Amino acid sequence: MPAPRPQPRPGSLRDPEVAELFLKDDPEKVFGELREIGHGSFGAVFSARDLRSQELVAIKKMSYRGRASSEKWQDIVREVKVLQRLRHPNTVGFRGCYLRENTAWLAMEFCVGSALDLLEVLQEPLREEEIGAVTEGALQGLGYLHSQGVIHRDIKAGNILLRAPGHVKLGDFGSAAVATPANSLVGTPYWMAPEVILAMGEGLYDGRADVWSLGITCIELAERRPPLFQLNAMSALYHIAQRDPPGLRQPHSWSVPHRSAP
Repeated sequence: MPAPRPQPRPGSLRDPEVAELFLKDDPEKVFGELREIGHGSFGAVFSARDLRSQELVAIKKMSYRGRASSEKWQDIVREVKVLQRLRHPNTVGFRGCYLRENTAWLAMEFCVGSALDLLEVLQEPLREEEIGAVTEGALQGLGYLHSQGVIHRDIKAGNILLRAPGHVKLGDFGSAAVATPANSLVGTPYWMAPEVILAMGEGLYDGRADVWSLGITCIELAERRPPLFQLNAMSALYHIAQRDPPGLRQPHSWSVPHRSAP
């Protein structure tokens, strides 16, 4: 039995297919005026100025050093592969990826914020017409992703980005699957579809899991929190997998859905 091929070290560009994903320029000479605008488990996000074109961009810095460096590197490669193939008005634009000192600089078009930022600024739910506008843009983006065989797998208000004046963009493709169907437990618990939670034991799922997550996001926009947010994540996963789909707490406060004649 042949020995397994050794995994390339994180940051290795010996594989031509991997090397072509990354631009060779020094990002510190390409971008200026960096200002941190967000932070997460992956690293930090900065606004920056492309010194060549003067375009304002967003830079997502992701380190692949330290613990789990191989997994971090594989996640970076996967996200860049997804972003490189996307060309749609409702997905965030890709501006290239650079490597410097064990850190990937992922450059994207700049968005003024997310739907979650809007909730936090307003300190109140969105109005029905605003939720409709956000949902329409997200659905356009999802329709395109699914036509390309991509499942986003982390749809939520924080990953629905907004460009002035109110243009909706799907962002953060770090959890995306490029093969359909998928069977990995990936995403943020409160927004996960039941089939994602059950996939490891009972089979596969496809882009319809994103549609569930968008439905949960609509409730999040209407109530400022997704259903079951008062529970810890593991309890929420159990309830999502076992219960019927959730609904609005006060459905009569919203317009009655129009039903087509049979």
